[in-house]
Amino acid sequence: MVVVSGRERLALWLYALLLRLATPAYLLRIWWRGRSEPVYRSAWWTRLGWGLPRPVDRPLIWCHAVSLGEAKAARPLVEALRRQCPGHAVLLTHTTATGRHTGAELLAAGDLQTWLPYDTPGAVRRFLRAYRPAVGILMETEVWPVLLDQARRAGVPMVLANARLSERSARRGRRFVTLLGPAARALNLVLAQSDEDAARLREAGAGQVEVSGNLKFDLAPSGPLMAQGRGWRVACGRPVVVLANSRPGEERTLLGIWPEMVAARSDRPLLLIVPRHPQRFDEVADLIRLHGLQLWRRSSSLAPEAAAWSADVWLGDSLGELSLYYGMADVALLGGSFEPLGGHNLIESLACGCPMVLGPSVFNFAAAAEAALAAGAVVQRGDMASAVSAALDLLDHPQAREDRALRAEAFALAHRGAAARMAGRISALLSAQGDLQV
Repeated sequence: MVVVSGRERLALWLYALLLRLATPAYLLRIWWRGRSEPVYRSAWWTRLGWGLPRPVDRPLIWCHAVSLGEAKAARPLVEALRRQCPGHAVLLTHTTATGRHTGAELLAAGDLQTWLPYDTPGAVRRFLRAYRPAVGILMETEVWPVLLDQARRAGVPMVLANARLSERSARRGRRFVTLLGPAARALNLVLAQSDEDAARLREAGAGQVEVSGNLKFDLAPSGPLMAQGRGWRVACGRPVVVLANSRPGEERTLLGIWPEMVAARSDRPLLLIVPRHPQRFDEVADLIRLHGLQLWRRSSSLAPEAAAWSADVWLGDSLGELSLYYGMADVALLGGSFEPLGGHNLIESLACGCPMVLGPSVFNFAAAAEAALAAGAVVQRGDMASAVSAALDLLDHPQAREDRALRAEAFALAHRGAAARMAGRISALLSAQGDLQV
């Protein structure tokens, strides 16, 4: 039983009141985002818990994957849960357009997909009444105070899967302990990525915490996309360096130093930039042109035309094709790690056997980055210029690059199995609740 103090109850009431008052601004923001990504405007009322479709006649396993990275990580867990809980259907919720797009690929017959309800009591209650999930699974860092409070009141067991909590986020959370403490205690089960994550989550107030590993190691690269990328690398006839999952500031820094750093090279490497967020594709394209570099965009054709092979920079403005870009690249730079953003998923690059250079900021994947560095599977540098220098050095030393690639693949392979472990614990939780149908 979760005990909530009067002070904590007041903090939750004030938080909910603030969100109620901010509802018009929230809806305006959704509508504004819909200018460039129309899917944000689709069924917007469901974000408030209105007009939700009635559930199927099977019990639902609800999984919330906020955006692209979480939706991709959810794939092996959803597949493992289908095997271990075949009597259940899956309900997927998301907050972003990329999460919804990626999550749609996970749906099977009888599954459902909608937006996550806005974190106010009314919206969450309407959502829970409509779907009556047998269990709720939040991916990675999604701890919503009202949602967890209402789920506890409704008797819906909640799991935080693939859970991570950086030291930076833990420090921030301590400032709001009266609000986040009860939310952490309301979690029935926390399946953490690492021992360090588990320790911080326990300190934050979570009760049942277990270390299960990282689901992203269970993601197998797309074989056809990898083969297509390798074919394009051969056709290109020159080395390829990719900045994957790039964030604002990183493209500008890289484009500012790239021409000078490769000017003296006879092999004229191709730079491939893959922005993290699709709404920035045009912005990055304009930035490349502003630097006077010849651009080819992936979205311009199904296959590269003749002009693409002579371009200075390719823009990977497509969704779900990172395996293609890693297959094409000789070396990768980790986006989000050259600004103080904590980095993005380095595991996909490792599984593709693409050597990777990390920047200084990797707190979102601290345990995986530390282990990969110890295994010699990745390289880390303190800024963009030294990272590009390290990438170009790997281009000049094929044997060292091949060694890094082999170490990367072996490292990724050795850390698989989290999906089966997590699905086993979730199915056991369902059994204990009497909700498991086989």
